[in-house]
Amino acid sequence: MGKLVNRIEPDFLMQSYLVEVAKGVALVTRQFARNLFGRKDIVTVQYPEDRRAYTPRFRGKHLLTKRDDGDVRCVACMLCSTACPANCITIVASEHRNNDIEKFPTTFEIDLLKCIYCGFCEEACPCDAIRMDSGVHTLPTMTRRDQKAGKINLLELAKQSTAAQGGEFRAHSHAGAQHGQSSDHH
Repeated sequence: MGKLVNRIEPDFLMQSYLVEVAKGVALVTRQFARNLFGRKDIVTVQYPEDRRAYTPRFRGKHLLTKRDDGDVRCVACMLCSTACPANCITIVASEHRNNDIEKFPTTFEIDLLKCIYCGFCEEACPCDAIRMDSGVHTLPTMTRRDQKAGKINLLELAKQSTAAQGGEFRAHSHAGAQHGQSSDHH
């Protein structure tokens, strides 16, 4: 069974929309006056001359860290690729020449087009091998192939990295990243 609804018959003002048009004109006029005579500190950033500073929690392009001896820190445990909800990490493992280390990645590839930059790979890594604190955006490219970051590309971002497990390594300081400079923080 249906429910009866009392309809209100619209009067002349309601049908003509004059009140609503007047409210819209008043809103636009008020906003125009506020912008014209109000605050002068405009929030528009004149990119690329001026750049905003990244927050400390910014997740930039991935990087792989190295051990003190120069080898890649990754032990090919596959935890990062398992934790990745986008399935964008591909690792091929091989035996390491050092008997103390069981495996190392011969291939480590991240498809940046699939990556959602959630940071689960970084959290899952038990040896602090993969980091996202590079301070570098993923840049647009002309081909999809260029958006696949291989092991060599990931190691290039962290050339100076000898970060200890759980250390506070930053390949680029946030102030330096603004101006294209890099600094070492170990």
